[in-house]
Amino acid sequence: MATSNDEMQTKPTWRRFEDGNDVWDDLTDKIFNQDRSHKCPTYVHKTPPCQGSCPSGEDIRGWLAIVRQQEKPPVGMDWKEYAFRRSTEANPFPSLMGRVCPAPCQDGCNRNELEDFVGINAVEQFIGDTAITNGYSFDPAPADTGKRIAIVGGGPAGLAAAYQLRRKGHACTIFEANEGLGGMFRFGIPGYRVPRDKLDAEIQRILDLGNIEVKLKTRIGTDVSVEQLEKDYDAILWSIGCQSGRGLPVSGWQGTPNCVTGVAFLKAFNEGRMRFTAEKVVCVGGGDTSIDVVSVARRLGHITKTNKSDLPETVIHDGYVAHDAATAAAAEGAQVTLTSLFTRDKMTAAEHEVDDATREGVTILDGVMPVELIKNDEGRAIGLKVADCTMVDGRPTPVEGTERVLEADLIVSAIGQGGDLSGLEQLDNGRGLMDSDKFYQVPGKAGHFVAGDIIRPHLLTTAIGQAWIAADSIHDYVMQEEHRRRPKVDVHHFNLLDKMTEANLAPEHFDAAAGGDLRGTSDANYAIHNYEDRSGAEVIPHDELFLGHFNFVSRNLRKEEVPSENDVLGHFHERVIGLTEPEAIDEAKRCMSCGMCFECDNCVIYCPQDAVFRVEKDSRTTGRYVATDYAKCIGCHICADVCPTGYIKMGLGE
Repeated sequence: MATSNDEMQTKPTWRRFEDGNDVWDDLTDKIFNQDRSHKCPTYVHKTPPCQGSCPSGEDIRGWLAIVRQQEKPPVGMDWKEYAFRRSTEANPFPSLMGRVCPAPCQDGCNRNELEDFVGINAVEQFIGDTAITNGYSFDPAPADTGKRIAIVGGGPAGLAAAYQLRRKGHACTIFEANEGLGGMFRFGIPGYRVPRDKLDAEIQRILDLGNIEVKLKTRIGTDVSVEQLEKDYDAILWSIGCQSGRGLPVSGWQGTPNCVTGVAFLKAFNEGRMRFTAEKVVCVGGGDTSIDVVSVARRLGHITKTNKSDLPETVIHDGYVAHDAATAAAAEGAQVTLTSLFTRDKMTAAEHEVDDATREGVTILDGVMPVELIKNDEGRAIGLKVADCTMVDGRPTPVEGTERVLEADLIVSAIGQGGDLSGLEQLDNGRGLMDSDKFYQVPGKAGHFVAGDIIRPHLLTTAIGQAWIAADSIHDYVMQEEHRRRPKVDVHHFNLLDKMTEANLAPEHFDAAAGGDLRGTSDANYAIHNYEDRSGAEVIPHDELFLGHFNFVSRNLRKEEVPSENDVLGHFHERVIGLTEPEAIDEAKRCMSCGMCFECDNCVIYCPQDAVFRVEKDSRTTGRYVATDYAKCIGCHICADVCPTGYIKMGLGE
């Protein structure tokens, strides 16, 4: 877990020795073994845990190194553009994801062992916003392969797949049932969290790759048959998401007009149709969707209703009816309550989002469960009976005697989402979702692939990561190639050979006939010597780092414009204010570069034999900053002990 708020400003708690283990042994005999030692340093690249925790598989350490000015861009390219290109290898939405991703990468960050995680989201937002401001575009797509891919669903997964497929030269057609692209980005998240100008810019940048046809308001299974897609395209990717919400498991929910799902509530708001809500709103949830619902409800407020068309459920249930904007001007504040089965510390919503909702005037009741719907004679809900609950065998159980009724004019269920496979029953796995194998193929359906929430509702970043792997699988299928084995740590890895090639330092061609068998030398320039890439198999833990190298450095926090409960009505300004360039650079410098050299010079300074040395400047690049003179090395392992990033291992010769 990430460091809690009350620990962020304290001194580091990490200690070099455990209690009682505070006496140095006599290391003289162990260190100065000289000619009897055979272990010498080798440079071992491993995946950092931030990257291993990122469902999109972003090379986070890589683009942080670029922002901190340590990894240099190619000649003629600005570092901001280079950081953008590195970050978008995996995820084409840095501006959006920097704002809304719940950042499992930050939970995994090794710096949590020292004081507080690196603000990865904040730096990513800076990269994305800078790219939009400066008009950076993707590299042109390669030559057309002649293959055409149908992508059903234009949300995060579908758009990410189109991006990855175009980078392989395949033409794409996106079929989208809604009136615009973006999926949950557009219809599930409010504009004050995902600014629509940023959303439109990042979508347009993908479409600018060309050969991406978009067909809006087109539903597969109704407007176009699956059989027609199979006939017209070489492969199909199903990325339809989960656009239907789950109702509360209480009697009478179905058919009660003012009982709606969180998905439908937010869609009506994001489409601009719902401009005010009810006087008393109760939302059941505890996740990010429920936080968006209650925050939107507080911002919209309510009006004194005069006719049925003014009721919020009217526009929520009807996709065409819209509230009158002039009427919305008379809105007053709404009483909004959020209930959660889990206690506040176990709610799935981000801690700061819950804090923001509280500041905005939302009442949060945690550890309670819905028990009964209270209705009037007209069949409308007028309240929700709840009770404190405990978990028994993983199921919520009400505590007797704790029942009470929450008055409500609108009850919103935000307890989960499901797929809508009407017209696509042949693909339904019986749970309203679709099955997938490890290559994101639909089992038993050749040429059909799947990515995103329709497999299992999860994070936006998860859908984007699945789309990348699915695009690889589609490429293999249409080009009639065997699926390559996916690595154990399946993310976008730093590649030293690519980096050396980019820096014009690629190894020379090796001619065995001319050179003979020279496998025992480290002097020739036909290979990358003394380097092992374990990134595809290993994530480097904090106990392989020398944490004593790092000082306490407070995180550069993004400023947030969170309104008070008195100011929240009509407040639709963006909440998160991005870092400035100096702040972004400073925050990137907090990265400990786990598993890769970040050029601190410790090994050079502390080597007692002067065996470790800096590579000449004209031969130096990331991952090749230092080298070892093995004629001088005595295997004392000091360089490995003082390597902050765990990049040096004592193993050469074993």
